[in-house]
Amino acid sequence: MDIPSVALNNGVAMPQLGFGTWQVGQSTVETALAAGYRSLDTAEMYGNEPDVAAAIAASGVAREDLFITTKVWNDHHGYREALEAFDASRRRLGTEVIDLYLIHWPQPERDLYVETWRALEKLYAEGAVRAIGVSNFAPKQLEKLMSACETVPAVNQIELHPGLSRPRERAFHAQHGIATEAWAPIAKGRLLNASAVTAVAEKHGRTPAQAILRWHIQHGTIAIPRSATPERIESNLAIWDFELTEQDMEAIDAVDAGADTA
Repeated sequence: MDIPSVALNNGVAMPQLGFGTWQVGQSTVETALAAGYRSLDTAEMYGNEPDVAAAIAASGVAREDLFITTKVWNDHHGYREALEAFDASRRRLGTEVIDLYLIHWPQPERDLYVETWRALEKLYAEGAVRAIGVSNFAPKQLEKLMSACETVPAVNQIELHPGLSRPRERAFHAQHGIATEAWAPIAKGRLLNASAVTAVAEKHGRTPAQAILRWHIQHGTIAIPRSATPERIESNLAIWDFELTEQDMEAIDAVDAGADTA
């Protein structure tokens, strides 16, 4: 299956639809790989990097066909600490090069994310990672990072779905060449009964989750849906043979702020 890619600001191609691995184990990741996912999102904090590595080994999918994201956790902010955390993640994942390495949270109260970012810049310069980015950063934190450092983040991974569409953040990212990646892209199921979503889904003969994921794709967002159910894992990937109209997009846009979740 050919999943469209987004060109990051350094030219690296990242699949626009990936698989989130929060709270899933090896067998679920194997199911996702068998279904056709080639982008896997994990994190030090998830505690499942070894499971992801085992699933990759069992799948037979070549490493060069995969895009692996992991993240440095809050406990390892700081220059030396982040470098050590990266080495540990790389060992657990069984790969020399990580495709995308993110700062998981900015932790502004500790005020170490600039120092942590400089460690990621070093890893990028050395070729240990293909791209570096952040997660859960606000525009003011991105501005501080960009003013203090040399490398603009390739990605900001944030909670994003029709009930929290975050147009300000998306516009800021677009202005600075930062790709927007959505975690919880279907709001952990909370929006599947929203009337606007179900109406669009019924119009196209699709599931509500497929309608929401298509909304992400047409907004240019990278999405990483997560499921432990094989049928949903496959269904979430089957969104490439239909397109939402402008009116459909506007209807789902209007779900924002959770005003229509039932």
